[in-house]
Amino acid sequence: MIGDVGSLHKYVFAVDTLKVSPEWIQKMKALNRRSLLTAAAMTIIALAQPAMAASSAGSADATQKKQEVTALLKAIETGESAPVAVINPKKYIQHNLGAADGLKGFGELLAAVPKGSAHVNTVRVFQDGDYVFAHTDYNFFGPKIGFDIFRFEKGKIVEHWDNLQETAGPNPSKHSMTDGPTEAVDLDKTAANKKLVKNFVSDILVAGKMGKLAGYFDGENYIQHNPQIADGLSGLGAALQAMAKAGVTMKYDRVHHVLGEGNFVLTVSEGSFAGKHTSFYDLFRVENGKIAEHWDAIETIPAKSEWKNKNGKF
Repeated sequence: MIGDVGSLHKYVFAVDTLKVSPEWIQKMKALNRRSLLTAAAMTIIALAQPAMAASSAGSADATQKKQEVTALLKAIETGESAPVAVINPKKYIQHNLGAADGLKGFGELLAAVPKGSAHVNTVRVFQDGDYVFAHTDYNFFGPKIGFDIFRFEKGKIVEHWDNLQETAGPNPSKHSMTDGPTEAVDLDKTAANKKLVKNFVSDILVAGKMGKLAGYFDGENYIQHNPQIADGLSGLGAALQAMAKAGVTMKYDRVHHVLGEGNFVLTVSEGSFAGKHTSFYDLFRVENGKIAEHWDAIETIPAKSEWKNKNGKF
């Protein structure tokens, strides 16, 4: 078969001098073009294979880490020791201020839970690079809703943050603290969605630029899971007015972390609620460039004298 355009020209010239029919020549040209297109297609596929393999490997790694985190949290309920192997025994930085640092501190935390008394249901789990963050319905020493963040390093968990709030609700719109969508979509929009949510928290919750509030939402299309607040901007406004009348203040001072996967973005912020030093974990779902849904957990930060580690809440 003819392998390149130059050879084709020479071949056509030779057969033309032999008075070969024009129809036969056209067939040969078409055959050569198909050969070149096939070769080009095969080259593209060969070049794309490493990228496709890397993408597939990355997806498998993300799934594995999510599964490991889910199993580790479930171990609080089951008492299984195998899932704990994902924690680096030589380096585990703990930001739960009620637990000591290191793997020993995690073990002591598990041991403090009476056998058979715990319930753990991880509702959502997402990954952002080396970080996996989970939204979980707990029941140990009473029902709680929690967010956990784990940082991986060389395949092992080396750092942990969390926020826990006593379960309450349903809210005025009949939503629980955990119901709603659980799977991330729009993975190609992760960076844009993180930027949107970070700007929202910085503009509205930290800086108080309420004139920008409506621009972050699609009218009243806003689903709320905070146990005290109804859906829509009207529900948020009513709740803020009620808090003001009761003399309850809520202030965000600083955003420490912004993590996201697709249309879900988690922010970790520091501030005060009712005059107490507070940690705010807010999970947002973004739809068509607007904030569409919100879950949260609010926890009072204890006095430093009560901390069981020196790493701080954030």
